[in-house]
Amino acid sequence: MSASGSLLELATPADWADVLREHGLRATTGRLAALDYLHTHPHSSVADVHGALARRLPSLTLQSVHNIAHDLTECGILRRIDLPDAGSARYETRTGDNHHHVQCVVCHRIEDVDCVVGAAPCLSPDDARGMRLLEAAVTFRGICEECDREGGAREGAVPSATESRRSAAAR
Repeated sequence: MSASGSLLELATPADWADVLREHGLRATTGRLAALDYLHTHPHSSVADVHGALARRLPSLTLQSVHNIAHDLTECGILRRIDLPDAGSARYETRTGDNHHHVQCVVCHRIEDVDCVVGAAPCLSPDDARGMRLLEAAVTFRGICEECDREGGAREGAVPSATESRRSAAAR
């Protein structure tokens, strides 16, 4: 199994212990549980992961989950995403491809969006200022169908960017 591709493309939950070991990490109960949760709940925060696992693994602290997320991100098993109004970093197991995200400005739901171009970087500035570009992080923002049906798109119901930032900072 190649260590360079996406965990989702290369491994099933039964293979995750091997993937961790290939990256020089021990296959601990906490790491395996976090991977399992993030595989089925992409775009989750550390607090989400900890909240979901705390009953089953009472010795797993919030700091432990932060450490797990950091370690798995550093070796490329997880991808950290920082999105506007998300309140905190989110993590996903979909790595090794060039995909982006769409985020509802009302309920803050986040979904993956495949890149139309395919290869990274999919966008290039007029002047890269002497830098070799590696990627372009794109976040599309909109209103999901459910929020739109519930009137989230009514005039004045969608917060401005400034109001959204204030709201996120208050959390």
